Amino acid sequence: MPSSSTSKAPINWPAVLTLLGTPLAAIILIPWYSQSHDFTPGAWISFICLLAFSSLGITAGYHRLWAHKTYEASKPVQIMMMIAGTFAVQNSILFWSSGHRIHHRHVDDLELDPYSAKKGFWYSHIGWMLRDYPSGELDFKNVPDLRNDKLVMFQHKHYIPLVIVTSFGIPALIGWAIGDLWGVMLLGGLLRLIVSHHVTFFINSLCHMFGKRPYTDENTARDNFILAIFTWGEGYHNYHHIFQYDYRNGVKWWQYDPTKWLIWSLSTVGLTRNLRRIPSFNIKRAELAMKFKYAEKDFEIFGHDLNEDIVHLKHKIALEYDMFTQTMNDWAKLKEQELQSKKASMAEKIHQIDLKLKQEFNLIEKNLVEQSDRVEVVLRSLRKEVKRI
Repeated sequence: MPSSSTSKAPINWPAVLTLLGTPLAAIILIPWYSQSHDFTPGAWISFICLLAFSSLGITAGYHRLWAHKTYEASKPVQIMMMIAGTFAVQNSILFWSSGHRIHHRHVDDLELDPYSAKKGFWYSHIGWMLRDYPSGELDFKNVPDLRNDKLVMFQHKHYIPLVIVTSFGIPALIGWAIGDLWGVMLLGGLLRLIVSHHVTFFINSLCHMFGKRPYTDENTARDNFILAIFTWGEGYHNYHHIFQYDYRNGVKWWQYDPTKWLIWSLSTVGLTRNLRRIPSFNIKRAELAMKFKYAEKDFEIFGHDLNEDIVHLKHKIALEYDMFTQTMNDWAKLKEQELQSKKASMAEKIHQIDLKLKQEFNLIEKNLVEQSDRVEVVLRSLRKEVKRI
């Protein structure tokens, strides 16, 4: 990725025509057509179904299968994901995955992150695509695995013909089948493409601007439930940026993540396998670390008003966190020893110690959460007092 500003790069005319031309066409053609024709229910159903098809081709295919390798898929699933992703018209798997891996490696870097949210909404949402890279095409050095994938390279080599066939062929076939060719072409083809584009672009822009950061504050990525609804589960972006190799974005059982559900469902019938999950221990560690960090920041804000009880509580939380960190380190060392040891006696001994440490961890975790809740209650009281003053 070049270091110079993309604002000096030549205009990417294919991207301009696609990303700006399609909305203009929709604004003109859809109202014009609706004046003399009624869109059939089938045309609207095609819009919804084809939107899901193309969007999941990006989220489950381009993103979680190829860019991050969070699971493995059978050949039929790979082919279907490739077709769906091509139908979404967001460049080839190779190009998309290479740029996305660069984004994760250099997130928020104003020069190296291809769509840094620190450059503003317009740039991260769509502006970065409207100009060529200053040094030309990506060299794809960061995707050697995909360069050895025959299906990926086939799509990359024949991308333009495949886009033409899928973009016109799929809606036309459905429109002919239900007897509403132009209705499906306009809704399931044109309007669906525009919505699919901006649903994906929300991840690069809004998901780095609005929401919570429960796992890390080292980057701008946020968790946003509302955006998760519109982005097929990709809205839990703070989690994704710290645990990018998990096939889940909505890691909690109640979080809306249809992409996760699709991948898991396919695994139950053997069409996907080796679904990668971050250990719950690591997830909880990140959550508790952030709770402690937020509590520390609140103490700094109200530090001049703290009485002895609050100072004692802060000290107690610090001790709890130190104990938790020590337990985590001991647990990690023992797990590494277990992997390296092939002796049954050693493995059994480590297993027993591991169980003991997990029990200790659960107790410390419970205490830390209770203390954290107490801190939040006290801080709310302090805030009310400050407002009265």
